[in-house]
Amino acid sequence: MWCKTSRSELLRFALVGGANTAVHCSVYLALWLLVPYLLAHLVATVAATLCSYLLNCRFTFEVAPNRRTLLLFPLSNLAVIGLSTAVVAVSVAVFDVDSRLAPVAAGLVVVPVTFLLSRAVLTERLPLLEWRGAVGVGVAVALLSQVPVLVNPSFYFWDDSAAQFLPMWHRLGERLLAGDWPLGLDLDSWMGGNLAAESLFGIWNPVHLLDCLLVVWLGDLAIGAAVVKTQFLVTLGAGTFLLCRCYGAGRGISSVLAVALPLSGFVLYFQAATWAGGLMGFAWLPWAWWALRRVLDGRLPVFVTWMLCYLCVSAGDPYGVLALGAVFAGLLAETGRNWSRIRRLVLVGVAVGASLPLIFFPVLETSAVGWRSGHELFNIGQLVPGIGDLLNASTPSFVPQILSFGSFRMSVPATYFAWFAVPLLAWLDWRSAGGLWRRCRCAALIAGGYFLLCLGPSNVWLFRWPLRHVVVLHLAVAVLLAVSLSRGLRTDHFKVRLACSAGTVLLGGYLSFAAWPALAPKHLVSLAVITVLLAAVLILHRKQLMAAVLHLGTACALALQMLWFPANRDVAVYNFPTSIAELRTRYAEFHGGTVLQIADRTLIPPDDVASRSAWKHLLFGNMHAAAGVASLVSYTGIGHDALHTRLCLSYYGATCPQAYDRLWQPDGLVDRLKVTHVVVQRRLREVPEAPAGWQVTRRDADVVVLKRETALPWPAGRLSASRGVRVLDDRQHGQRHETVRFGRTADRAELVFARLAWPGYQATVDGRRVPVVGTDAGLLTVRLPPGLTGGTLALSWSPPGFALHLLLACTGALLALALSVAAPQPGRRTR
Repeated sequence: MWCKTSRSELLRFALVGGANTAVHCSVYLALWLLVPYLLAHLVATVAATLCSYLLNCRFTFEVAPNRRTLLLFPLSNLAVIGLSTAVVAVSVAVFDVDSRLAPVAAGLVVVPVTFLLSRAVLTERLPLLEWRGAVGVGVAVALLSQVPVLVNPSFYFWDDSAAQFLPMWHRLGERLLAGDWPLGLDLDSWMGGNLAAESLFGIWNPVHLLDCLLVVWLGDLAIGAAVVKTQFLVTLGAGTFLLCRCYGAGRGISSVLAVALPLSGFVLYFQAATWAGGLMGFAWLPWAWWALRRVLDGRLPVFVTWMLCYLCVSAGDPYGVLALGAVFAGLLAETGRNWSRIRRLVLVGVAVGASLPLIFFPVLETSAVGWRSGHELFNIGQLVPGIGDLLNASTPSFVPQILSFGSFRMSVPATYFAWFAVPLLAWLDWRSAGGLWRRCRCAALIAGGYFLLCLGPSNVWLFRWPLRHVVVLHLAVAVLLAVSLSRGLRTDHFKVRLACSAGTVLLGGYLSFAAWPALAPKHLVSLAVITVLLAAVLILHRKQLMAAVLHLGTACALALQMLWFPANRDVAVYNFPTSIAELRTRYAEFHGGTVLQIADRTLIPPDDVASRSAWKHLLFGNMHAAAGVASLVSYTGIGHDALHTRLCLSYYGATCPQAYDRLWQPDGLVDRLKVTHVVVQRRLREVPEAPAGWQVTRRDADVVVLKRETALPWPAGRLSASRGVRVLDDRQHGQRHETVRFGRTADRAELVFARLAWPGYQATVDGRRVPVVGTDAGLLTVRLPPGLTGGTLALSWSPPGFALHLLLACTGALLALALSVAAPQPGRRTR
């Protein structure tokens, strides 16, 4: 139930909203005849926002205005604008609400959220005392994260980021600008087109969708990668700072660990450089952890906590969800027997968990037709670190001898955390370990649990490559170190501590040498740098300069690593072109049709990849999407087994030589796929002459390009073949809907579409359900009832259980909103 104060505040808030609307209209109409209408709207919005701020301060919440709340109030309004836009889009695109009525639905949701955010900002009920430190950490991380770009301009446009994420972000951004939403399906990407089941593109995450628009606006994939990755590295750093502070760590030490974590080995070389989905999920984890701890103390609205947890979950990274679950479990242990706090945490967990089916159920449902069965439990040793690899986390030159992709040893310092983490252990106050356990039980439990997870096995259900867990281990260790170092260094038993510290440094140097003896000069430099920095820390540990020395060491370690290891050579090196304009000019001949490429990346000479000359005629992964071309070549983590079996398409789009011959088999697969161009790599397969109905438009040293001579039937839709029925018309409506008008049907009438038969398709004939199956190549086939005189087939697709899962997610959001309203935050207003 709402308390009387909340009801009176809400009433005054509504009155201020009416006054604010009147101010906006009055200013706009007064200026409309004098200045352009957009300028008039801008001035009216500024005036109305200022009026709203002053009235809500003085009248609604009875607080004094100040500079900080004046800055934060418009920023909270930006979040409200994003929420209202999302509600309007979902109402129209998903629930088919009339676009004229959708703003009403948005208002019903936005008004209470606006009230809660305004009350939290203006009455200072949000924990905003640390915002200066968080901003400082963000600036430091933003600057230091540009060092890799200075050394290697394509550092963030590497491996999966180049082949999978950036080109698809660009395509999704273009679809959003065209008003095409939701984004669960992309037919032109074929095996990689089930975006709901891929999950890692974060199609339900508003921040990710805004980043897709940003990538389109920038127009260069390498620049877009650097900007987006920097954004999430900053997010990770700022969240880590707030998390360390909420556990009682000092500002200086918290900033040191918060800057070190985004620049650690695995985060920088794997998550930021290649596996963007992992970074985007992990970046929200410290924010969610911080918010959950604050909400337990009654210092943060439940709805804000739900939003931060939802951002972590909706990133689509299962490792982030697993880590968030570990945080919930750790906080339950940290809470003890305080049943009111436990109840609050469980209710927040229920609200967050309600959104999981929307994001991850399509992944599980698609396993029936894809590569991932979801029942894997074995160990092949790939990306499984040893105990020594995890403990040697402070030597910048240490390259662990971990089985990587095709190599017995890694080429980058993947397990590096922070140069000071291990050497300073000897100087901590270990007598206070009991107090540290009581205060940081959640962090300690997560550190211990994730240390074990890092040791294997290599494949457990959706989780493979245990080295991916090391980032959560480092986050938990960062919290423990921040709290311990904030208590100061112990200098009693100086010689013993110095000997232990020197021993750990030398041991780290020896392990580094043993792993890769050829890097001995680099190991000596690392030891020298750590020794000098450690001496400076011990000399200045009682002064404010210790944090500055620790920051300096982080920057030095980063510079050395970028000098020695400028790129991650453990993963695929594509070196794709980055300019969207250049790509679309180069592949203009393929626009307006579907391309099937018969090629293998392993047959391309390395020199051609280094010079980018290989990409004049061939592309892999999702790069055709960036080029504006519909192509069967795409990057997928789930695959479609039937099409893979027929054309031996790999996860990044490579094929076998036999794929070319299978196109022209009697079932006419090339026609059923509605292919207009076939590009064949001559190193893989020679094409002496064009098949009937096709012509050779280009033949050079690298490729042969075939083009269809006659137009395809039903060009307005994706219907590609019919049997036992006369088709009158076929129309595609967006990605998910299609209608076919047909005449009389025979005994075995069916329609074949150039669509993969993903789970979630439904077909009706004049309102009656008809069966949907897949061909041996995985193409969608609809079987029509015999004896019909005619009718209209309506074909639609949505992720399995979509309506129920969306309802569950909305219910979770409403539960969080209700908990926020029902439990007003403590603290009195300043009268």
